[in-house]
Amino acid sequence: MVNQEYMDKMQLRQSYRNLWHTDLMSSIEADFPYCCLSLWCGPCVSYMLRKRALYNDMSRYVCCAGYLPCSGKCGESRCPEFCLCTEVFLCFGNSVASTRFMLQDEFNIQTTQCDNCIIGFMFCLQQIACIFSIVAMIVGSEEISEASQILSCLSDFVYCTVCACMQTQHKVEMDKRDGKFGPCPVMMVPPVQQMSRIDQPIPPHVGYPPQPVAYGQPYGYPPPGQAQGYPPAAYPPPGSYPQPGAYPQAGYPVGYPQPGAYPPPGYPTGYPK
Repeated sequence: MVNQEYMDKMQLRQSYRNLWHTDLMSSIEADFPYCCLSLWCGPCVSYMLRKRALYNDMSRYVCCAGYLPCSGKCGESRCPEFCLCTEVFLCFGNSVASTRFMLQDEFNIQTTQCDNCIIGFMFCLQQIACIFSIVAMIVGSEEISEASQILSCLSDFVYCTVCACMQTQHKVEMDKRDGKFGPCPVMMVPPVQQMSRIDQPIPPHVGYPPQPVAYGQPYGYPPPGQAQGYPPAAYPPPGSYPQPGAYPQAGYPVGYPQPGAYPPPGYPTGYPK
């Protein structure tokens, strides 16, 4: 299960598109004093870089950054500082590679072809030196033994140099992360371009807010029964009009004949037909 997860992470790392701030060939030029410090005090620098990669929060520490089967099984939670010291001194190469993988996964950084060639040359030289040592031990030839010792010294020198350049590369990348090179602009101001009228944004409303438009009403007219100020205060409120059969109203002169009361009293009767 752990191996499958490791392989999935390796495949995912191949799809990263960001680059290191400085490659391995330029790391000596980028910070020469730190590269010398990494060459002579490699384990101490590895300890500092791992702690810095964890944002100085050792409660997040896991042995070899969780990339090996022993990760999380060494009692890191009880004494992470001691476990990290043990890792950088006993497994120096793994400690450098683990810090590198952490930074790559955090910032989606890919390994360039030049970096791959340098790291591959280091591993190949170590394997060739190991093979020559085994052959010299089996054959017992002094010439092969001397050649194996030369190859071993050369592989150790390349190993220490590449690890120093790697750690300098990690340090420069974390300097960039922590803003020591200045803030990086996230968005650049786009160039001025001529825009058509239809592309211009709608200006904001000024004055009175627009009223909602009801179905069947012309735009700008208030909807029936919802506009402010309707009905006017001078009009009688609904329900105050007289109902049918309520005439005559109060205030009208009395004495008017009611329906069916003709002829009214006092009028002469007997008009000729």
